[in-house]
Amino acid sequence: MFDSALLLAAAFVAGALNAVAGGGSFLTLPALVFTGVPPVMANATGTVALLPGYIAGAWGFREDTAPPPGLSMRLLVVLSLIGGAAGAAALLVTPDTTFRRVVPWLLLAATALFAFGPWLRARLAGGHPSTTKATVGVLAVALYGGYFNGGLGILLLALFGLLGQTQLHAMNGLKNWVSALLTAIAVAIYTAGGVVQWPQALMMMAAATAGGWGGARVARRIPAPWLRAGIVITGLVMAGLFFWRQ
Repeated sequence: MFDSALLLAAAFVAGALNAVAGGGSFLTLPALVFTGVPPVMANATGTVALLPGYIAGAWGFREDTAPPPGLSMRLLVVLSLIGGAAGAAALLVTPDTTFRRVVPWLLLAATALFAFGPWLRARLAGGHPSTTKATVGVLAVALYGGYFNGGLGILLLALFGLLGQTQLHAMNGLKNWVSALLTAIAVAIYTAGGVVQWPQALMMMAAATAGGWGGARVARRIPAPWLRAGIVITGLVMAGLFFWRQ
């Protein structure tokens, strides 16, 4: 009973955080691991739980979404699917013991990306790299997202800024579409690999969707710096707990 309540609460808050600022994976992955789900399965299951939120966000920004300079929407879709599939396949062949050692470092990296996201986007904005560099960048970020979802939104926004995207709504819409695409193909591969705990995934999926709709209204009333600080602290605490459990 306690495990179910913990997973529902983590998924609800994660859905709200992803709708407003990102960082939902900082809660879903640790919650699943702490309730006894092996790390690789926990990562896959948590990703499944957050997929509806990405789809809803992409649909909400559908009228504003536009590809960054140098890339067509078709190429962006292909790169997202290829990278997401490759990352998911890499996760399937990662032993739990190895992933457990890697998780705290991934959480720290994702937390740093989130903390320095605004500065990073400002530093990278306005450039116009070649199509080849843009292709490699999107593929690399999609591969990361298929393997580990934490901090994905910040990476994508920073990348789109680097590619010369300047309209925030277009960047957010594109971020959600790419996240939805690479997560969808990753979920298909996780499912084929048998690493999704479906009872937990379905329960958390419902809670995350509710959190995205209702919890975001509450979260928007919190000043942005406070919200960002809370997510960063959460990420650091979760990383510390994983280090401690090793």
